Amino acid sequence: MQHKFLFSVFIFLSFFTFAQTYEIQYVSSYNGKIIKEQPLTLVWVNEKENFILNTNIREQKAEFPYEITKIEKPSNTVISYAFLKPGEIISTSDSESVGKQTFEFTNETKKILGYTCKKAVTKINSNTIEVWYTNDLKIQGGPSILGQSLGFVLEIERNKNSMITANSIKKVKKTDIDKILSGNVKSTDQLGYKDMVWKSRFTTLKVFENETIRFSDESKSDSEIKRFAKGTIILKKIKFPKISEGENIFVELKQQSNGDAYDRTGTVFFIPEDKKESFLDGLENGVNKLPLYDNGNGKQYFGVVSTENYNPAVEMMRFFTAFGVNKFNNLQLKDKTWQTISPYRQDITELKPSLNEKELWVGAFIGNYDKGGHKVSLEITIHKSDQNIHKNNTVIPLFNTLNIMEMAGQDYSTMFDKDKGLVVEFTLKKDLKNAQLRYITTGHGGWENGDEFIPKENSILLDGKMAFSFTPWRSDCGSYRLYNPASGNFADGLSSSDLSRSNWCPGTVTNPNFISLGDLKAGKHTIQVKIPQGPTEGTSFSSWNVSGALLGNE
Repeated sequence: MQHKFLFSVFIFLSFFTFAQTYEIQYVSSYNGKIIKEQPLTLVWVNEKENFILNTNIREQKAEFPYEITKIEKPSNTVISYAFLKPGEIISTSDSESVGKQTFEFTNETKKILGYTCKKAVTKINSNTIEVWYTNDLKIQGGPSILGQSLGFVLEIERNKNSMITANSIKKVKKTDIDKILSGNVKSTDQLGYKDMVWKSRFTTLKVFENETIRFSDESKSDSEIKRFAKGTIILKKIKFPKISEGENIFVELKQQSNGDAYDRTGTVFFIPEDKKESFLDGLENGVNKLPLYDNGNGKQYFGVVSTENYNPAVEMMRFFTAFGVNKFNNLQLKDKTWQTISPYRQDITELKPSLNEKELWVGAFIGNYDKGGHKVSLEITIHKSDQNIHKNNTVIPLFNTLNIMEMAGQDYSTMFDKDKGLVVEFTLKKDLKNAQLRYITTGHGGWENGDEFIPKENSILLDGKMAFSFTPWRSDCGSYRLYNPASGNFADGLSSSDLSRSNWCPGTVTNPNFISLGDLKAGKHTIQVKIPQGPTEGTSFSSWNVSGALLGNE
């Protein structure tokens, strides 16, 4: 009987030991300073499984998306759970990561919370990671999957500056994991899991998906997408959500040739409709329905400057197509592997005041006369961020001389052939602090003496006084040769796409300049743009596409 009793006690104690769960909390620090706004990392560990989460998740205060990691023992299989939004949980499994970890073991030791810890070192993506672990607890675990097989990890230091350290250890009888992980969980592969988690961290507004921009009478509007100028302009109405002060906005376009072999001017824009007239009136009823700008050279420029009753289209991003990317990849050269798509992505957070909670027509244009034209996909993403460079609360459209309606009769922007150049009058209803001109400029005229290939100074005058001048120029065009399979090769060993240009290259975005104008008083003002545009030679002429919006704080 005594032996049976002792055996029963042994079984009970073994079960108790097996079921013993520890709760460990970790604090994060950087350069020796605790990161107070970051929740504590929380680990529940026993001999059967480990769970890694944080205190906000336990207290149901975590913002979506958030993740919980489970390590099953003794296989060290990692199960990742992602909570994308209320009621949507996904998971994936990885049975290899822990086993593939390699460490350099050292003789260094130190005490953490009274436990003797040893140090092991590893490198991950050029980062040096020091892992401090103890065998005193007779159990394996830690605040990440790193070092799970070593013992119990009480501290991890990365690059001698970023650290996570245990600050409390206690035994607990139960955890809240069953309550936290309640609900339906959808299993997926590792790559799909990572993609879904990444995309859930920001808002995506799909504008166009694999749409054609071409020159053809067959281009027709449908219930979602309007097409104008024989299909060279596509337009869709987009509802923007509330965008908070700490969020950034990006526009991203992907483009391929669908038949057109040449480099073309492209733009992504939106149409303000806060005045009696808008650029949409010109698209629907003809360009001559828009306000006329006259610089005295005898030509008529419609819809390019703001008036009391009209705002021009606001340029979100200007881009330039490459020479036949993807469609002409059959044109082979030795040691050249052509790219199959041209990506364009730009931060447009400064335009937030014009987008926040607005429903707007968003469009894309590529100037071409080809029936195949180009294929494009366009999306706008909104990201939570600690970076807040642009703090303006006002966007005032001023001018846009890019002839978006070129294939519907809108003239090229040749108004800089006169000293007057481009003059815009505007009235501020309130004082504007920290005013900036968001200015985009590119020169065109694609022959030897054309302004595309001749550096020209751009001068910006505010109320008749010089505010800023510079010479816009790109000398890095050769960097994009692999996007330009159809670019002509010359006897001097250069390709057409290699040549430096007036602020653009085939296959690139043109960045805006932010020109400081100081504080502006309420009342009337003028902005003047002057460029020494080159003369016409036969049928060849130069032009300058400039767009400008006034930023600031009212």
